[in-house]
Amino acid sequence: MAHFVEINALHEVINGVVLDDNQALDASGNEVESIGAKYLHDMFGGTWLRTSYNTYGGVHKLGGTPFRKNYAGIGYSYDQTRDAFISIKPYPSWILTEATCIWNPPTAMPEDDKAYMWNEATTSWDRASE
Repeated sequence: MAHFVEINALHEVINGVVLDDNQALDASGNEVESIGAKYLHDMFGGTWLRTSYNTYGGVHKLGGTPFRKNYAGIGYSYDQTRDAFISIKPYPSWILTEATCIWNPPTAMPEDDKAYMWNEATTSWDRASE
């Protein structure tokens, strides 16, 4: 199964579908993104791009081909320059890591067995209540 998302004129992800692989095959039986995107455009209109359920941070967790850095969800944006899907920025202080297109805090969360929550007012990690 191939996952595709629809993007609007602002390059925001507004819809997602799972497409049967047969709808994206060329005459030689190879899966081709443009064929799947055209099939979806012909059915529903709009602009469609492939995304991979198993892709996160530019790595395909099963060893396959990663698509566009991250699996796209509704509300994500598509950055044409990076050819990447980027999630909604969780906090104003967080920084986009170019190599992965993932938002990260300006300071790393402590590495211990405690639970923490991000405090945007202090741009630091607070221990969660127990």
